[in-house]
Amino acid sequence: MPETDESGLPRLRLEDLASGFPHIPSVCGASLAQAAALCLEGERHASGVRLIVEGTVQGVFLLEWSLDVTEAMRRFWADPDETTEQGAYAIAILLMRALGGYTVVERACRPTGIDWWLGHADNLYQATARLEVSGIREGDPRAINSRVKAKAKQTERSVTSGRISFVVVVEFGEPTARVVRL
Repeated sequence: MPETDESGLPRLRLEDLASGFPHIPSVCGASLAQAAALCLEGERHASGVRLIVEGTVQGVFLLEWSLDVTEAMRRFWADPDETTEQGAYAIAILLMRALGGYTVVERACRPTGIDWWLGHADNLYQATARLEVSGIREGDPRAINSRVKAKAKQTERSVTSGRISFVVVVEFGEPTARVVRL
């Protein structure tokens, strides 16, 4: 379980993506963290915002970051769809570690219908779960549920792997994350 704040809420630190995952190169993790910070700040959130988790698991986390969003970042991440996708990856990866002790084993190829293969720290080369992620800048529960259904159907392409599947839809407006185990 992640470190908690004085109120007992668990913390998710975006910067952990740059050093806390053996199969995510630090520069790539830092890039994911930038995208998430841009999405959150774009929705007028500051470090320490509460992330509400719903679905198969429920809870509240504090999302924290110390990086300053710069003009160069805004220009680099000018495509809002790509920024939202990458920012959602950041939050989903941190959540999967906090909720289930999962870490990234490998990025999945498109035909699999998932984004990431996940495993546990005791065997960094054995995938035990699949992860499909989606991000929405602002969306109501109906839009989030619709996205979860579409992503759950998409994961069927890799069902023959025999591994459990998770769908995480991150909505940056509130912010919330719907986590569904299939």
